[in-house]
Amino acid sequence: MHNKIAPVVKISALFIISLLLFSATASADVSQKEREETYKQLELFANVLSMLQENYVEPINTKDLIEGAINGLLLSLDPHSSYLKPENFQDLKDETQGSFTGIGIEITMRENILTIVSPIEGTPADQAGLRAKDMIVKIDGEPTKDMSPMDAIKKLRGPKGTKVIISIHREGWNTVKDFTLVRDIIPIQSVKSFFLEPGLAYTRITNFQSQTTNDYKKALHDLEAVHPIKGLILDLRNNPGGLLNQAVSVADIFIDEGLIVYTKGRTAEQNMTFKAHEDGGQGKYPMVVLVNEGSASASEIVAGALQDHKRAIIVGTQTFGKGSVQTIIPLPDGAGLRLTTARYYTPSGRSIQEKGITPDVEIAFTPYDPKDEEKKTDPDSTREVDLKHHFKYNDTTKKKAVTSTEKLSPEAIKLNNEIKERLLKDNQLRSALNILKSLDLYTEFKQAGKHLTK
Repeated sequence: MHNKIAPVVKISALFIISLLLFSATASADVSQKEREETYKQLELFANVLSMLQENYVEPINTKDLIEGAINGLLLSLDPHSSYLKPENFQDLKDETQGSFTGIGIEITMRENILTIVSPIEGTPADQAGLRAKDMIVKIDGEPTKDMSPMDAIKKLRGPKGTKVIISIHREGWNTVKDFTLVRDIIPIQSVKSFFLEPGLAYTRITNFQSQTTNDYKKALHDLEAVHPIKGLILDLRNNPGGLLNQAVSVADIFIDEGLIVYTKGRTAEQNMTFKAHEDGGQGKYPMVVLVNEGSASASEIVAGALQDHKRAIIVGTQTFGKGSVQTIIPLPDGAGLRLTTARYYTPSGRSIQEKGITPDVEIAFTPYDPKDEEKKTDPDSTREVDLKHHFKYNDTTKKKAVTSTEKLSPEAIKLNNEIKERLLKDNQLRSALNILKSLDLYTEFKQAGKHLTK
């Protein structure tokens, strides 16, 4: 039995080795000594596989065994390189080009622990209160130790309406907590926009998909059709990233010239620069970008570029720190190889890897507590209106009657109430709006000063 199987395995391994060595010959970076070491290690792998096939206590599925070996090989490199089975590869394409069914989280490995990069806004994970840096200990009771991110994603996805239980450990917790989530369709629409106040716009990108830039440009156009934009908030909190080209093209909307991002890898093909295009100066208004620990990858590219070009003030907390580029390489059987091929750097040369983007104004998110509103009113404070015999308010301005066309529609009233509620509960957004107002006033003062000096 040994004599029949071993030669077949070795021939296959030798064929693989010859291909690797042929490729290595074309590279000046690979020495003869390294090629010999590669041959030696692959021969060792072939021999081990042969022994397992012949001697293991139960029959072995060779395909599963080799897939497991490939997964182990890639996981030993970094948390973002992985082997994608055909179904996983298709899921990845669906995620960037269309909708999919799941709970709406991006996950990675941190110190060999399955960790949430961020929940996508409006998804079951977000609504359940999951956060960036939450550690997933179990999925439906199965421990996640040694479970790859792709295997975890496969378990988290499923038909709409079905349930999945995930056990979470969060920094500061003494025990693990179970969350029961109902799977739902995670939509392709990644852009939201509305006015917080006349002229002061709020835009949000939840992740960078194939149509994100087009959707974002349309959102800005639609806002401009309602009211000229005087200031803009771009919310990238809990945005796990996505497609590199979409991050570049979104940043390009606001940057007229110079670098947006550049990458460095081992080969010349991986050393790329992405530059801004002059497009008539769209978006010259003041700008604030919101980030947090769930802002990763493509989000950090946008925030870093706008920060380096002094185009926006970055507000929030330190970002996730994923500064590597993954290239998806299709394999002949419909599978794919997700391989980390380069690091990316901001225009000033900062590496985002591990450190992330440091906000210009650091403001931690504070959970809303209705009692805080009560504390704002000091019962012992005294105002003019409280003084005895104070002068009455005398409004000398003529009040304009509100016409029927100026009355708000039910939809507008609902949106207005939602905005008030959002601002009340989101201290980071309130701070961003106040900063934006200050920038807008400063711009008006500068323009007024130029006008007076003429």
